[in-house]
Amino acid sequence: MAKVGIVMGSDSDLPVMAQAADILEKLGVDFEMTVISAHREPDIFFEYAKSLEEKGVKVVIAGAGKAAHLPGMCAALFPMPVIGIPMKTSDLGGVDSLYSIVQMPSGIPVATVAINGGTNAGILAAKILATSDEELLGRLKEYSTSMKEEVVKKAERLDEVGYKEYLAQMKK
Repeated sequence: MAKVGIVMGSDSDLPVMAQAADILEKLGVDFEMTVISAHREPDIFFEYAKSLEEKGVKVVIAGAGKAAHLPGMCAALFPMPVIGIPMKTSDLGGVDSLYSIVQMPSGIPVATVAINGGTNAGILAAKILATSDEELLGRLKEYSTSMKEEVVKKAERLDEVGYKEYLAQMKK
């Protein structure tokens, strides 16, 4: 099965990147994960990005904060899809990261999810792979159905107990 490469610029990004790994695991998608700084160790980063294709990686999920060069640099070196996750930052709340990732120059696209959008990055990577993997497509459809069923159950419960009781139960 095709693999997803998950890379982050700092281990402080791990809680968000783990969301991508968790959903990929749930969907049965192989992945590898590492921490590499495009700024602090560019030589190691270049080797990593250039080796992905031969390792069977088909999609990269790259998370970065502040200047957020990691996703764009991956896209510049890796010939297949790159998904950027802008990280929430203490200075500007992640808008700096979002702008850095989403404003790529022509010819170097990076698909960008929401700030701290690890789960959506994992789902998007799986959807990209599912264009040529019927089994994975089936698992994605099952996942979508289960999300729908959860919402229906919540609506039924809200109707059953009323909003005050439902809210009280949520706080427990």
